[in-house]
Amino acid sequence: MNVTFGSEAMPDIDRITGRRRMRRNRRTDWSRRLIRENLLTVDDLIWPIFVIEGEGQRHKVPSMPGVERLSVDAAVAAAVHARELGIPLLALFPNTEPDKRDDDGSEALNEDNLICRACRAIKAAVPEVGLMTDVALDPYTSHGHDGLLREGEIINDETVSVLTRQAIVQADAGSDVVAPSDMMDGRIGAIRETLDASGHAQVQIIAYTAKYASAFYGPFRDAVGSGKMLSGDKKTYQMDPANTDESLREAELDIAEGADMIMVKPGLPYLDIIFRLKQTFGMPTVAYNTSGEYAMIEAAAANGWLDGERAMLESLIAFKRAGADSILTYFAPRAAALLKEGA
Repeated sequence: MNVTFGSEAMPDIDRITGRRRMRRNRRTDWSRRLIRENLLTVDDLIWPIFVIEGEGQRHKVPSMPGVERLSVDAAVAAAVHARELGIPLLALFPNTEPDKRDDDGSEALNEDNLICRACRAIKAAVPEVGLMTDVALDPYTSHGHDGLLREGEIINDETVSVLTRQAIVQADAGSDVVAPSDMMDGRIGAIRETLDASGHAQVQIIAYTAKYASAFYGPFRDAVGSGKMLSGDKKTYQMDPANTDESLREAELDIAEGADMIMVKPGLPYLDIIFRLKQTFGMPTVAYNTSGEYAMIEAAAANGWLDGERAMLESLIAFKRAGADSILTYFAPRAAALLKEGA
């Protein structure tokens, strides 16, 4: 029946909706929690840390407010904090001094390089926190590319040979997870085979499976010191942002070659890719919440244009909703602290 109010008849909403009132479940906090479909926890977080030379050093990254480059001793302190927060995995990225960079990225194979020293120090102090290291040459090359550059071209197979040795150096130093971010063809299988043959069968591989040639990496390149060094672009080996089916082929190859987990980078602009890969393969899937995504939220929050904490948590739950099992994010320590408080 309709109820007359003034000259207008009000519709019988219960009859129209079949007595289904969606707002009943949203009315109270306990009810919203009871039916929540996706949950973000500290266990989902991977904390990326930039490492620099020196002692007692903490250098702010201007394009990433709240993020610092840390000397090894400060990185150890961060690892202790990660343990206190319950963050399971740290991802280490080096800021290599210019005088240690060369065309072939030879510092990547130095058993006493910055990342190896950081791995050993953190593992000695906080062995229960996992360590992930980046397998790629761009932090070590003078031209800023992820591979060997010959006559203007990144050469694939010769680069893979170097990457396998880099992975061994990192595993020897205590890395629990090597993460090839270079996007060379065949590198997952070659690294898996080399790790197994060298006594590191327990070391996991997170493959940067769908890594796009994106504009969202700028602040990261500033943080590791490769931004001004980069000659040209990375479009010949990173993926075209217009492609989705290609990510399925990349994932199929990485899984067949022995990847333990697959990663999508960037994260927020590529939620559809995370969803497709998880739905198709059911593999442990990592979202990389990139430096550019972080910087956008921080800049908007600093200008009072949005609530930074709410936007941070909302963006992280979006990854879970899309199907990600874990999230590499610069928000990790702040998000972990809020989650422990029951945010």
